Amino acid sequence: MDLEGKSPNSGKDIIMRRISADEQVFGTSARKGELMKKDSANSRAWAFEGPSIQIDPLFPYYQNRTEDSVAEEIQLSGYRTVHYFVVNETRINEKLIRCFHDRDIAVWALVIGNGTFETSHLPSEWPAWKMGLLKELSDGFERFSPFSEAYVQWKKEAVSRMLQQYPFDGIEIAEPYFPEWDGIRRGVYGDIGPAAKQAFHEKYGLSIPEFANRFAANYYKKIPDVYAKWIEFRVDAVNALIDEIINGSGGARAVRADILAATWSLAVDGGAVSTLRLKEWQGLDAISMIEKVKPDLHVLQTHWPDWMKRNLKAEYAGTYESFAAPIRAAFPGLPLGIQADVGSKANMMKGRSWLNQFQNTVYDLGYHTWTAYEYHLGGYMYEEPPVPLTAVIQEEAEVVVSFSKRLDPGSTGVIVAKADGEGIPALESKVDGNRLWLRFRQLPDSRPFYIEFRDAKDTPTLWYVKGRKANDVPRGTRFPVF
Repeated sequence: MDLEGKSPNSGKDIIMRRISADEQVFGTSARKGELMKKDSANSRAWAFEGPSIQIDPLFPYYQNRTEDSVAEEIQLSGYRTVHYFVVNETRINEKLIRCFHDRDIAVWALVIGNGTFETSHLPSEWPAWKMGLLKELSDGFERFSPFSEAYVQWKKEAVSRMLQQYPFDGIEIAEPYFPEWDGIRRGVYGDIGPAAKQAFHEKYGLSIPEFANRFAANYYKKIPDVYAKWIEFRVDAVNALIDEIINGSGGARAVRADILAATWSLAVDGGAVSTLRLKEWQGLDAISMIEKVKPDLHVLQTHWPDWMKRNLKAEYAGTYESFAAPIRAAFPGLPLGIQADVGSKANMMKGRSWLNQFQNTVYDLGYHTWTAYEYHLGGYMYEEPPVPLTAVIQEEAEVVVSFSKRLDPGSTGVIVAKADGEGIPALESKVDGNRLWLRFRQLPDSRPFYIEFRDAKDTPTLWYVKGRKANDVPRGTRFPVF
């Protein structure tokens, strides 16, 4: 599954920072601020600029730890914007959103437009919403038809309720399209179900083309005029789905006047005709989508034929100019972002140096922002040891040390506080995600003193790709406490 303007001035005067080859993308700490009110989303204007990251809080990496430790880890990684992957609009971690806001991190609600991974929250009639495909798939994802009025209405209402209940800064509809790249040949093509057939007949008085039987009189290659109507019909359906959710009566903008809205479309290095192929095969036309929805931001999502490549170059965004340039020309005031994948498969994980170069490339190309799926999937999670980044004294003899990544509670080893004299061993330690809480008999009188870590490991059991070895905090690592 490839998971994968209203504010004309929102893209102006944005400062974009180029990083050096050896500077870590995740090395800076964002300013901690007060909790923003629910109706002040537009005060977090950086939601349009700089590095951002997708997170799916349902992954084990984010479970069994405090929400604030998650927000702090993302903050210490240098991000001021996150895209919260919404699997179920009724199951949102509000405390996590507020912890992000406490740290001045903007939060987009990223919802899937063409289906769902989870059906427990759907009404009993949901099977009637399903797309008709050339061949049925059993991949854990239920695909819904944008021609199903019941589905579109339900989705709009679900998104609107979510935005009224939870203080998201923005809403974005990712993956609103039809399956699939080269789908007719591969058999992964739709929607050709009853709702699509009825809607096409009502609009044109015609039957939909035939896609499987090449000997049929109405085989799509034999009826180019009808097939051209079919292509435009599908584009209109994708755009209408997004527009209804965002701009429809009772939609996102109606219930949250302050909400930011982003549209997403795919990009792929498929040659000179790739924009036409996406329109034909998946109903995607970014220009008409933006014109209809009038978003505050548009994001180009890296398509699976690219992100699955083992040796995808960090500069690959340059091949997407056939998608980006027309958008910039048509909507010069609209911020444009790009999304990469950093680890959905073991053989294509992207490490820190790759991501640094990717960021440099997208800034050089004029993008305002970038994001990636998904924070804890990146190669840096598997390759790098946890390192201490901050240390804060709490109470008289307690210290909280925050690391770059999550720690294994059972492997924190021997920890001592040292100044000029002998070390003072920790009497007690507790782990909360990336945080290590330490209690000592007493702390050294001099400042700074140092906390020395003689053993501590990260959490391979919580990673997406299993069977990898743990990384140890380098033995003898010392971190200053002021």
